[in-house]
Amino acid sequence: MVIVSAYGDMKNIRTAMNRGAFDFVTKPIDFDDLALTLARTLADLEALREARRQRAEAERARGNLARYFSPNLASHLADHPDVLELGGERRDLSFLFTDLADFTPLAEALDAQVIVQLMNAYIGGLSAIVFEHGGTVHTVVGDAVYAMFGAPLAQPDHAARAVACALAIDAFAQAFAAEKNAQGIAVGATRIGVNSGPAIVGNFGGEMFFHYTAYGDAINTAARLERANKTLGTRICVGGDTAGRIPGFAGRPIGTLIVKGKDHGIDTYEPLNGDGRSRCASSYRRAFERLAAGDAAAVQAFAAHLGRYGSDALASFHLKRLLAGETGACIALPDPAG
Repeated sequence: MVIVSAYGDMKNIRTAMNRGAFDFVTKPIDFDDLALTLARTLADLEALREARRQRAEAERARGNLARYFSPNLASHLADHPDVLELGGERRDLSFLFTDLADFTPLAEALDAQVIVQLMNAYIGGLSAIVFEHGGTVHTVVGDAVYAMFGAPLAQPDHAARAVACALAIDAFAQAFAAEKNAQGIAVGATRIGVNSGPAIVGNFGGEMFFHYTAYGDAINTAARLERANKTLGTRICVGGDTAGRIPGFAGRPIGTLIVKGKDHGIDTYEPLNGDGRSRCASSYRRAFERLAAGDAAAVQAFAAHLGRYGSDALASFHLKRLLAGETGACIALPDPAG
């Protein structure tokens, strides 16, 4: 808005500018001056429109990034373009792996459209839970989700977030499977592995493509813990490196897993909702203490526990080990390649 007026005193000029005028031209009109004023006004208007266009494009770009990356990663990338440079740093992080049991035969048996709808609901549910806990969905491969906590945004409580996320995913997955099974779709259990430790995280790739990812043994261990659930009969396995980072961790010991290719065993726990002081948890711990001590009475302790809590798959696993002649809390896992 340009004001043209015979009133050229400062009071009127100030009033016009305060009410939103871009410029003020006094009479009698100098047409050369008016032309310059209008040109400057139009240039400013175009600059404003261009700024609005760029802002709208940036919002669309942020929205598109959020469809492929976690919202926190998309926001971080949009607000910090320098992050897009290749390179990484060593950080302490937590990692979570999931896998849906017996998914391959299910996918082969059902119509493609049914599988698409099923997996959209399943992966969408898991991803939303990861986002709610401040995690970043790193990769989705088929039915498997790999997430990390503590990057790109630093989170001192990344271990607690990862375990809370695992418990929330477990609750969602059980309800999801029950609903689909009632519809005649045989959805299996979701197995989850969580582990923490140092890793190198950042952008890796080349000029044409890069991937925000992490490298380190802690990641491989999380994946192995996910696979260990199948042998143990559990749904969630948490590494001792994660449990040790959480004050007042609520869970029960599984044992020390011995896996091929690692020089030392992995102390492993099953997280529990609440404070972990239920009668079932206390009964299991008493039996496990005998197992860890090499006490022959561990057989009777686990048998008595199962007499009271017959659906405890982990206790049943330990009792079968003992009846097969094994002792102690060290568990040799089968080679995943075998």
